[in-house]
Amino acid sequence: MRPEEAQLRRKIKAWITFFIIALILSGITAFPIESQLSVVMKFRDRFPLSLQNWLSTIYSAVKTTNTNYPYLAYGTDWLAFAHIVIATAFIGPLRDPLRNIWVIQFGMIACVMIFPLALIAGPIRGIPMFWQLIDCSFGLLGIIPLYVCYRYIKTLESIQVRPLSQTHEYKH
Repeated sequence: MRPEEAQLRRKIKAWITFFIIALILSGITAFPIESQLSVVMKFRDRFPLSLQNWLSTIYSAVKTTNTNYPYLAYGTDWLAFAHIVIATAFIGPLRDPLRNIWVIQFGMIACVMIFPLALIAGPIRGIPMFWQLIDCSFGLLGIIPLYVCYRYIKTLESIQVRPLSQTHEYKH
């Protein structure tokens, strides 16, 4: 393996590993929603008033729902599980980025799809615009490492198809 190829593979692995970890962490935060919100509520006076009101509303809704209808939290358990399952799909490009570039493309498409979901379903569900934008930021932040990976994989692909004579390596 040529040094430039080895370096690209290391970069690709680092970015994919980062993405997998971020996806899993963002997913598992769906499990303890009520306890996380109770911690945030202790510091709510540090936020702007509109965010304080939103957090109070959400905390009250989650607490009431968990008390009276705990089985509804099962939906967020599945949300967390879905994040973990999707993260698992990225093991393919971690092992063989060229063959599994489609997973990176799938991830980038999913990141773009966050925008219409947040901006269409958000108003329908009564989600404030500032929170819709926070949700959209996950798509924006998610697509960055995936796009970097995609470009590195395409560069790796071009290196591998380059004739040996153009790489300045000679067989003896």
